[in-house]
Amino acid sequence: MRPSIARVALPVPLDKQFDYVVPPHLFPIIGGRVSVPFGRQTLVGIVTALVNESDFPREQLKPIKAVLDTQPMWPDPLFGLLQWCSQFYQHPLGDTLANAMPTLLRKGKEANFAALREWRLTEIGRNQLMVGFDKRAVQQARLMYRLENEPVSHQTLVEEEFSSATLKAVEKKGWIEMQERQPKIKAWPKHIEADVDKPKLNQEQAVAIASVNSQPGFGCYLLQGVTGSGKTEVYLNMIKPVLDKGRQALVLVPEIGLTPQTINRFKRRFNVPVSVIHSGLNDTERLNAWLSARDKAAGIVIGTRSALLTPFADLGIIIVDEEHDASYKQQDSLRYHARDVAVMRAAKENIPIILGSATPALETLHNALTGKYHHLQLTQRAGLSTPTTNHVLDVKGLYLESGLSAPLIAQMRRHLQAGNQVLLFLNRRGFSPALMCHECGWIADCQRCDAYYTYHQNSHEMRCHHCGSQRPVIHQCQSCGSTHLVTVGVGTEQLENQLAELFPEYKTIRIDRDSTRRKGSLESALTAIRNGEYKILIGTQMLAKGHHFPDVTMVALLDVDGSLYSSDFRAAERFAQLFTQVAGRAGRASKPGEVYLQTHHPEHALLQALLTKDYNHFAQSALAERKLAMLPPYTFLTLLRAEANNSQQVEDFLRQVRHTLESNPIFDDTCLVLGPTPAPLAKRAGKFRWQLLIQTQTRSMMQKWLISARPAINMLPIANKIRWTLDIEPQDLS
Repeated sequence: MRPSIARVALPVPLDKQFDYVVPPHLFPIIGGRVSVPFGRQTLVGIVTALVNESDFPREQLKPIKAVLDTQPMWPDPLFGLLQWCSQFYQHPLGDTLANAMPTLLRKGKEANFAALREWRLTEIGRNQLMVGFDKRAVQQARLMYRLENEPVSHQTLVEEEFSSATLKAVEKKGWIEMQERQPKIKAWPKHIEADVDKPKLNQEQAVAIASVNSQPGFGCYLLQGVTGSGKTEVYLNMIKPVLDKGRQALVLVPEIGLTPQTINRFKRRFNVPVSVIHSGLNDTERLNAWLSARDKAAGIVIGTRSALLTPFADLGIIIVDEEHDASYKQQDSLRYHARDVAVMRAAKENIPIILGSATPALETLHNALTGKYHHLQLTQRAGLSTPTTNHVLDVKGLYLESGLSAPLIAQMRRHLQAGNQVLLFLNRRGFSPALMCHECGWIADCQRCDAYYTYHQNSHEMRCHHCGSQRPVIHQCQSCGSTHLVTVGVGTEQLENQLAELFPEYKTIRIDRDSTRRKGSLESALTAIRNGEYKILIGTQMLAKGHHFPDVTMVALLDVDGSLYSSDFRAAERFAQLFTQVAGRAGRASKPGEVYLQTHHPEHALLQALLTKDYNHFAQSALAERKLAMLPPYTFLTLLRAEANNSQQVEDFLRQVRHTLESNPIFDDTCLVLGPTPAPLAKRAGKFRWQLLIQTQTRSMMQKWLISARPAINMLPIANKIRWTLDIEPQDLS
């Protein structure tokens, strides 16, 4: 008998599925999309079951409007993984499935390759090439010569920094025209590996590669290699046998900034198509990349967190580079950790997964040390590179010029005069973290958050980096009326200005979220750095990890004292990782590297451990401390956050939630509920924020407790007046 009712998961914040009548002329499939009425809207959902019975009378059920797919959106292992994610991270299934789809598919577009827009020369344009161009029309001439041999996609031209004004001007003259072309799926070449010079492997690299390539099926491997030890070369050698068998590879990187150099390295090495998936793509590019993986048009997919949920025709290996990075944890909607879900996906697909890092997360290292993961180590720097020499600069009592001490400036001058590059790390963008009245001490603060405005001199505005609000720079104190306002603290903009005065003979470049907003600007900046155009590099965390700059021989961390005294139990781990990663940017070629750390607390135990020993020594002692304190990875946490316009209402709600949790039959003396307490940032974007911290001894206990308690929490009288979320195994307690 043909099923007459479809159970549909919809992208709504309700943890339930909805039944719809299947009209006789429609044939939905499990895992496929359907268009259905929902209230006054029409939504696109995923069919999760086809049945003949419903808990509701048949006459109350609405019919499906349209069936959008003839095949499931995801293969069975991935569909099962998404259902597991929904359950484990306590997130509605419909919204979980929507998170795993490109935007165009969520809107109901066909799951087919979108046409590519390209520019090509017209006949008039070819004639103009013969005539030549006005000397003033430099960009127009550059564009014409770029299109001389073949059409180029619109996206590529944008990335190469051809402005829309240039394109329009040249099109208006009739020299170029736009055309649309359907992408073609090319067969993979017989010779997978390109004919390039490969670095010679050392013994540790060879052992790591053999360990993975000789073991069929699932296995989780922690590849712990010191910075500059050649982890990428190991990845390439692990991927080759997978491609030789006609299977695909997925490589996850934490930041968009790391994708250009990773892509180039993989494209130079392999002849198979490489696709990229990250948040910088437009909707059409995202869909095409998603389809390339699903239809096996791509042999390798390189992407950030969201690329993990992409369907593959025949996935053979997963690599998670810089697995410790906090950006692998989604901070809104489906709060999944890409590293942990990647391990689960590899298990479901029965394929190997490699977690690579110089500074593995303590949870990952604990799994390796207890035998849950295979532990592969690379202790030597690859090639001729040597370990860095670490120095600490005690700046107590020293005059600081925009955060720079005289000893540090002297060391910078020494390295620059030797023809090398210097990298300064300051994890604070803008000109200054605050603007203060010199007369009364008033500080310009955001009205919607418990935070101060950051002063951005270049754009002449003040911005809140928490809620995104901005306003023009004020010139008068809002408390006493004084016009004597001063900046407090140092940001990357101020540091850039100061360095231009101190070292006018050396070009300086700043890499942060403000300076790399334009598409393609980050890649251009990194290329210019590698070409030696800039000698002084200023960067936030965007520049701290993964990049290879052969001429950088000095790295300095300017303001780290805030990381040494934090209420977050992960702060020490994050600082140790950051220090090791930033230090790893120095001395990556044959030139010896030096690391300088400015601090008011040179005696601090964490600094001494990192300067005199290594990350492994820190990690062992940190794990011992965590065990004594019963913190992860020895226990498991969930953070329940709640926010509303009324602070008292939020606190009352969380007190009721705590009572509900503690009166649950599953609750015992191994369970703990802490709070309610105000969040570290107690007010954000106009909402008052409170939180509860829930702790258990095992993951399974946490799951059972939350699953049984959630219906009761949803039934609390004020639950629908409060916005509340669960963050399973949170990485950020703020």
